Formats: sequence, C-alpha cells, structure tokens
Amino acid sequence: MKVYTRTGDTGETSVIGGRVTKDDNQVEAYGTIDELNCFVGQAISLMGEDQLFVDLKEQLLEIQHELFDCGSDLAFVKLSESKYKVRGELVDRLELWLDTCEKENPTLERFILPGGDILSSTLHVCRTVCRRAERRTVTLGKEKDINPHVRKYLNRLSDYFFVIARTVNARKEVADIEYVRSQKVFKSEQ
Repeated sequence: MKVYTRTGDTGETSVIGGRVTKDDNQVEAYGTIDELNCFVGQAISLMGEDQLFVDLKEQLLEIQHELFDCGSDLAFVKLSESKYKVRGELVDRLELWLDTCEKENPTLERFILPGGDILSSTLHVCRTVCRRAERRTVTLGKEKDINPHVRKYLNRLSDYFFVIARTVNARKEVADIEYVRSQKVFKSEQ
C-alpha cells in the first residue's frame, strides 16, 4: 500500500461521506485531536517501564484509543447518533480517574507553572493542546451538528491532564512551582 494518494494535492481531503478543504473547521478539530494523541504517545514513552506510572500508562493508552474515537465522530459529513463512538460513560470514567489521582496531590492554593519533571511538563503540553482541540470542536459545533459527548470528553480530559501532571510530580517528589504573583485562588475541600 502506498501512503501517498495525490488526492490532497489540490488542498482538499476526504472525510467520511465527502471532501472538504484541508483548512476546514472539521479538519482543524480532528487534526488537533490527532496532534494531542501524538503528545499523549510521547508522555507514555517517557514513562518507560517505571512502575510508579503503571496505572497512568494504562489510562493514557486507553485515552489514545478514545482520541481516535473522538476524531472519528468528528470526521463524518453527516453522523447519526447511533454511530457515535464517544458516549457519556467515558466522561464519567475520566472523572473517576481524576478523583482518584487528585487524592495523591498536595493541596493546591495558587496557580502553578507548567513544569517540574519532564513527564509532568509533557502532560501540561497535552493539557493545552487538549484545550485547543476543545476550542476547535466548539467552533465546529457552531457550524454543524456534532457528537456533544466529544466536547464534554475533551473538557474533562484537559482537567485529567492537569491532575496527572501534578500526580507525576507528587510521585517523583518534585514540588509544583507556584506562580509567585498568584493570590490564593483555590479553596481546599474539608
């Protein structure tokens, strides 16, 4: 099989059910999700065989498959709800993972700077690319009907990346770096 088809040389690409320009908001949305998936793969690679991250590595691998599902749900010209791959249960499961990991993290009072361990920094990159994918999906949703669960999933997923970036630092005993000009903006739950 040849990788190149030459069908995109005129600035168009195929979506499921038709063709659009390569800068179409639909392509921007699922293309940004693909970019995010690459950074998730990088984060997994950085984990290597470290036993500290077995649970997170399994979760991230599952997320990679789900990101493909998100892209697929956005790649249709016209999609019926019966064909959706992303459903509300995925959002619920992300919330469970978030709550579990958050218990390991130190109390957060101020904004923090992305950083600490290299893996944590990469997960912050995942968070910001995820936020961009969410924005692109919102823009697409203004033009056409989309699976609303994709937008919800991306919103919760960016929270997940923030939390596990902190979990990685906590497990490696690397302190989060507080933004020094931040007021106390988070209230601890008691």
